[in-house]
Amino acid sequence: MNEPAPSPDILARDDGATIAYHYTPGKAPGVVFLTGFKSDMTGGKALAVEALCKRLGHACLRFDYFGHGQSSGAFEDGTIGRWADDAIYAIDSLTEGPQVLVGSSMGGWVMLLAARARPERMAGLLGIAAAPDFTEDLMVEAFTDEQRAAMARDGFIDIPNCYDDQEPYRIRQALLDDGRENLLLRAPIEIGVPVRLIQGMRDEDVPWETSLKITDKLVSENVEITYVKAGDHRLSEEHDLKRLERTLTNLLEDL
Repeated sequence: MNEPAPSPDILARDDGATIAYHYTPGKAPGVVFLTGFKSDMTGGKALAVEALCKRLGHACLRFDYFGHGQSSGAFEDGTIGRWADDAIYAIDSLTEGPQVLVGSSMGGWVMLLAARARPERMAGLLGIAAAPDFTEDLMVEAFTDEQRAAMARDGFIDIPNCYDDQEPYRIRQALLDDGRENLLLRAPIEIGVPVRLIQGMRDEDVPWETSLKITDKLVSENVEITYVKAGDHRLSEEHDLKRLERTLTNLLEDL
């Protein structure tokens, strides 16, 4: 019989919001896992990264953004900027020394924003189906005329959640407006640390070309992409997690 998962620790923000997190102490560089859109820190990739860090002796932080998992707030009230600010606040408050950020999907966007905001704290980045600018390039561009009209009328629309038929995503205009303020792929991304990107070529959510766009915009010359021909968006199968572990292990060794 499996033991129940330990309760998270809680980090309070000045505005009264709370961030739920799990922190494992260890050596530098530490590793911070950044989850995807409406995902949380109990997912397979987050737990695999934490388990690897424990085996290798590195510090590890995983946490939930505002409106996600066990943190406070309503998901539909969140924005990219708010979630990136949560990441920066958690890094500032809970970690010490150089960090490797591991960002999954939307977490890849958050990863880049946080790294740009705290360059002196960054040792390396690892993106898994990283999705910077997705609100503009993947959402807005895909809206139907009916959805655009509903957004203009109501300030929100509900779109299907392909992973959970019972809970559609409520997308507010505020999310799109804030996303527009945080776009990264329209100009050079001033990040100079080593970056590793893993991208499935059968990803139906994030086009595989996105990783090329990220590489083109990064000022860092130390960027490597691993394409997975049969890989989907989640990259959460056992062989995917082993690839993630290998990639992170090699990055930590290179550092």
